[in-house]
Amino acid sequence: MVKQTKSLLLFAHGAGAGKDSEFMVSMANQLESKQITVSRFNFPYMSIMTEQGKRRPPDRMPQLISFFKQQISQVLSDPNYSEYSIFVGGKSMGGRVASLLADSLDKSLPIKGIICLGFPFHPPRTPQKFRGEHLANIKIPTLILQGERDPFGNRQEVEQYQLSDKVSLEFIFDGDHSFNPRKKSGGTYQRNLEKSSQLIDSFIKQFSN
Repeated sequence: MVKQTKSLLLFAHGAGAGKDSEFMVSMANQLESKQITVSRFNFPYMSIMTEQGKRRPPDRMPQLISFFKQQISQVLSDPNYSEYSIFVGGKSMGGRVASLLADSLDKSLPIKGIICLGFPFHPPRTPQKFRGEHLANIKIPTLILQGERDPFGNRQEVEQYQLSDKVSLEFIFDGDHSFNPRKKSGGTYQRNLEKSSQLIDSFIKQFSN
């Protein structure tokens, strides 16, 4: 009997909702039902926002990247995870941070892949402000799951982008930025979550060894 490789996903939140948002919790539950360990965390600005109950903008990208690296270091130094394959990723901004830090990681760090859910390719209604240039040259296997109607980069737009051959791009049926389909589409949020978790599971199995 083949021993199943243990895998852990460090899962970062988006700009406006923290680690305990409905999307983050629901997706983590879906993945954990597939025997994938998920570690969610809040960036410092979100921890302050949660404590104070007041909205505040995200920290600047260098600070976000630095904090994400700290989370990776903590996991890698934890003997409980010594036999795990480590993946990094997140929802929207969290996925972008993971993808930006990837090539700056020490090459000895065993990060197997990056998982981005609803990549923020551009702000809504401003496609000219493109934020995905680095994805053309990314060297670590990367999975991007994108809602077909995502205002931060819909299917028609994203299919035209130049992406590295390390990037696997999958579209979620009629999904918005959180993968919610319209009622008239006949799709459901639950089915989209299940499909997303299946795609993530397949990606992790492919690159976990």
